[in-house]
Amino acid sequence: MTGVQSCALPILLSAVAVFFASAILHMLTSFHANDYRTPPHQDAIGDALRGFNIPPGDYVMPRPESVKELGSAEFKAKCERGPRLVFTVLPKGVTPMGALLAQWFAYAFVISLFAGYVTSRAVPTGADYLRVFRFAGVTAFLGYAGALAQASIWYNKSWATTLRGVIDGLLYAGLTAGMYGWLWPR
Repeated sequence: MTGVQSCALPILLSAVAVFFASAILHMLTSFHANDYRTPPHQDAIGDALRGFNIPPGDYVMPRPESVKELGSAEFKAKCERGPRLVFTVLPKGVTPMGALLAQWFAYAFVISLFAGYVTSRAVPTGADYLRVFRFAGVTAFLGYAGALAQASIWYNKSWATTLRGVIDGLLYAGLTAGMYGWLWPR
Protein backbone atom coordinates (compact mmCIF):
# COMPACT_ATOMS: atom_id res chain seq x y z
CA MET A 1 0.00 0.00 0.00
CA THR A 2 1.21 3.47 -0.89
CA GLY A 3 0.32 6.65 0.99
CA VAL A 4 -2.15 8.72 -0.99
CA GLN A 5 -0.22 11.87 0.00
CA SER A 6 2.66 10.62 -2.16
CA CYS A 7 0.31 10.90 -5.16
CA ALA A 8 -0.01 14.69 -4.95
CA LEU A 9 1.96 15.32 -8.14
CA PRO A 10 0.10 12.81 -10.35
CA ILE A 11 -3.22 14.01 -8.91
CA LEU A 12 -2.50 17.62 -9.84
CA LEU A 13 -0.79 16.96 -13.18
CA SER A 14 -3.43 14.51 -14.39
CA ALA A 15 -6.18 17.05 -13.62
CA VAL A 16 -4.22 19.69 -15.55
CA ALA A 17 -3.67 17.29 -18.48
CA VAL A 18 -7.37 16.41 -18.61
CA PHE A 19 -8.35 20.07 -18.43
CA PHE A 20 -6.16 20.99 -21.41
CA ALA A 21 -7.06 17.87 -23.42
CA SER A 22 -10.73 18.72 -22.92
CA ALA A 23 -10.14 22.29 -24.07
CA ILE A 24 -8.36 21.07 -27.21
CA LEU A 25 -11.03 18.46 -27.91
CA HIS A 26 -13.92 20.92 -27.54
CA MET A 27 -12.41 24.09 -28.98
CA LEU A 28 -10.11 22.90 -31.75
CA THR A 29 -11.99 19.89 -33.13
CA SER A 30 -15.51 19.29 -34.35
CA PHE A 31 -15.81 16.03 -32.40
CA HIS A 32 -18.73 17.33 -30.31
CA ALA A 33 -20.23 19.63 -32.96
CA ASN A 34 -23.33 17.44 -33.37
CA ASP A 35 -24.04 16.69 -29.71
CA TYR A 36 -27.03 19.05 -29.77
CA ARG A 37 -29.22 19.84 -32.74
CA THR A 38 -30.99 23.13 -33.48
CA PRO A 39 -34.77 22.67 -33.39
CA PRO A 40 -36.80 23.79 -36.36
CA HIS A 41 -38.18 27.31 -35.86
CA GLN A 42 -35.75 27.97 -33.01
CA ASP A 43 -36.65 31.67 -32.78
CA ALA A 44 -40.40 31.01 -32.75
CA ILE A 45 -39.99 28.39 -30.01
CA GLY A 46 -37.88 30.80 -27.96
CA ASP A 47 -40.45 33.56 -28.44
CA ALA A 48 -43.28 31.23 -27.41
CA LEU A 49 -41.52 29.97 -24.27
CA ARG A 50 -40.11 33.32 -23.15
CA GLY A 51 -43.51 34.52 -21.92
CA PHE A 52 -43.76 31.61 -19.48
CA ASN A 53 -40.66 32.82 -17.61
CA ILE A 54 -39.64 29.24 -16.76
CA PRO A 55 -37.06 29.27 -13.95
CA PRO A 56 -33.71 27.54 -14.57
CA GLY A 57 -33.93 23.83 -13.86
CA ASP A 58 -34.64 20.39 -15.26
CA TYR A 59 -38.08 19.55 -16.58
CA VAL A 60 -40.05 16.72 -18.16
CA MET A 61 -43.29 17.16 -20.06
CA PRO A 62 -45.89 15.85 -19.75
CA ARG A 63 -45.25 15.01 -16.12
CA PRO A 64 -47.81 13.17 -14.02
CA GLU A 65 -48.43 14.49 -10.51
CA SER A 66 -48.79 10.95 -9.09
CA VAL A 67 -48.40 7.27 -9.95
CA LYS A 68 -52.18 7.11 -10.20
CA GLU A 69 -52.22 9.85 -12.85
CA LEU A 70 -49.46 8.04 -14.76
CA GLY A 71 -51.92 5.25 -15.58
CA SER A 72 -54.84 7.52 -16.43
CA ALA A 73 -56.34 7.83 -19.89
CA GLU A 74 -55.88 11.62 -19.75
CA PHE A 75 -52.13 11.34 -19.14
CA LYS A 76 -51.73 8.73 -21.86
CA ALA A 77 -53.59 11.05 -24.25
CA LYS A 78 -51.18 13.91 -23.40
CA CYS A 79 -48.27 11.61 -24.21
CA GLU A 80 -49.83 10.54 -27.50
CA ARG A 81 -50.63 14.14 -28.44
CA GLY A 82 -47.04 15.22 -27.73
CA PRO A 83 -44.62 16.75 -27.64
CA ARG A 84 -42.82 14.73 -24.98
CA LEU A 85 -39.82 16.65 -23.66
CA VAL A 86 -36.95 16.36 -21.24
CA PHE A 87 -35.25 19.74 -21.07
CA THR A 88 -33.01 21.99 -19.03
CA VAL A 89 -33.62 25.73 -18.79
CA LEU A 90 -30.41 27.68 -18.26
CA PRO A 91 -30.19 31.13 -16.67
CA LYS A 92 -30.54 34.09 -19.04
CA GLY A 93 -27.42 35.69 -20.42
CA VAL A 94 -24.11 34.51 -21.80
CA THR A 95 -22.69 31.30 -20.36
CA PRO A 96 -20.19 32.15 -17.57
CA MET A 97 -17.28 30.14 -18.95
CA GLY A 98 -14.86 31.06 -16.15
CA ALA A 99 -17.04 29.53 -13.44
CA LEU A 100 -17.80 26.46 -15.55
CA LEU A 101 -14.12 25.90 -16.36
CA ALA A 102 -13.25 26.20 -12.65
CA GLN A 103 -15.90 23.59 -11.84
CA TRP A 104 -14.60 21.32 -14.62
CA PHE A 105 -11.05 21.55 -13.24
CA ALA A 106 -12.31 20.80 -9.72
CA TYR A 107 -14.19 17.77 -11.09
CA ALA A 108 -11.06 16.51 -12.89
CA PHE A 109 -9.09 17.03 -9.68
CA VAL A 110 -11.60 15.02 -7.63
CA ILE A 111 -11.56 12.16 -10.16
CA SER A 112 -7.75 12.21 -10.08
CA LEU A 113 -7.89 12.18 -6.29
CA PHE A 114 -10.14 9.11 -6.28
CA ALA A 115 -7.91 7.43 -8.86
CA GLY A 116 -4.97 8.12 -6.55
CA TYR A 117 -6.81 6.80 -3.52
CA VAL A 118 -7.89 3.54 -5.17
CA THR A 119 -4.50 3.00 -6.79
CA SER A 120 -2.63 3.77 -3.56
CA ARG A 121 -4.70 1.16 -1.70
CA ALA A 122 -4.14 -1.51 -4.36
CA VAL A 123 -0.64 -0.92 -5.69
CA PRO A 124 2.59 -0.83 -3.66
CA THR A 125 5.30 1.78 -3.93
CA GLY A 126 7.68 0.87 -6.76
CA ALA A 127 5.10 -1.06 -8.78
CA ASP A 128 5.57 -1.29 -12.54
CA TYR A 129 3.98 1.23 -14.91
CA LEU A 130 1.29 -1.07 -16.33
CA ARG A 131 -0.03 -2.17 -12.93
CA VAL A 132 -0.36 1.45 -11.80
CA PHE A 133 -1.86 2.42 -15.19
CA ARG A 134 -4.60 -0.24 -14.93
CA PHE A 135 -5.85 0.76 -11.47
CA ALA A 136 -5.68 4.51 -12.06
CA GLY A 137 -7.15 4.17 -15.55
CA VAL A 138 -10.17 2.06 -14.61
CA THR A 139 -10.97 4.32 -11.66
CA ALA A 140 -10.68 7.48 -13.76
CA PHE A 141 -12.71 5.94 -16.60
CA LEU A 142 -15.55 5.14 -14.22
CA GLY A 143 -15.42 8.71 -12.93
CA TYR A 144 -15.50 10.30 -16.36
CA ALA A 145 -17.75 7.91 -18.26
CA GLY A 146 -19.30 5.35 -15.93
CA ALA A 147 -22.75 6.92 -15.71
CA LEU A 148 -23.13 8.50 -19.15
CA ALA A 149 -25.31 5.72 -20.57
CA GLN A 150 -28.06 6.47 -18.05
CA ALA A 151 -29.10 9.59 -19.98
CA SER A 152 -29.49 7.54 -23.16
CA ILE A 153 -31.34 4.75 -21.38
CA TRP A 154 -33.78 6.86 -19.40
CA TYR A 155 -34.03 10.19 -21.26
CA ASN A 156 -33.52 9.19 -24.88
CA LYS A 157 -30.28 11.16 -25.22
CA SER A 158 -28.57 10.28 -28.47
CA TRP A 159 -26.39 7.18 -28.17
CA ALA A 160 -23.92 8.84 -30.55
CA THR A 161 -23.51 11.73 -28.09
CA THR A 162 -23.12 9.27 -25.23
CA LEU A 163 -20.51 7.32 -27.22
CA ARG A 164 -18.54 10.53 -27.85
CA GLY A 165 -18.64 11.23 -24.11
CA VAL A 166 -17.39 7.71 -23.39
CA ILE A 167 -14.54 8.25 -25.86
CA ASP A 168 -13.72 11.50 -24.03
CA GLY A 169 -13.74 9.54 -20.78
CA LEU A 170 -11.38 6.95 -22.23
CA LEU A 171 -8.97 9.68 -23.36
CA TYR A 172 -9.13 11.44 -19.96
CA ALA A 173 -8.67 8.12 -18.14
CA GLY A 174 -5.66 7.32 -20.32
CA LEU A 175 -4.07 10.67 -19.50
CA THR A 176 -4.75 10.17 -15.80
CA ALA A 177 -3.40 6.62 -15.84
CA GLY A 178 -0.34 7.71 -17.81
CA MET A 179 0.49 10.41 -15.28
CA TYR A 180 0.13 7.93 -12.43
CA GLY A 181 2.24 5.30 -14.17
CA TRP A 182 4.95 7.85 -14.95
CA LEU A 183 5.00 9.57 -11.54
CA TRP A 184 4.23 6.62 -9.26
CA PRO A 185 6.45 6.65 -6.15
CA ARG A 186 9.49 4.40 -6.55
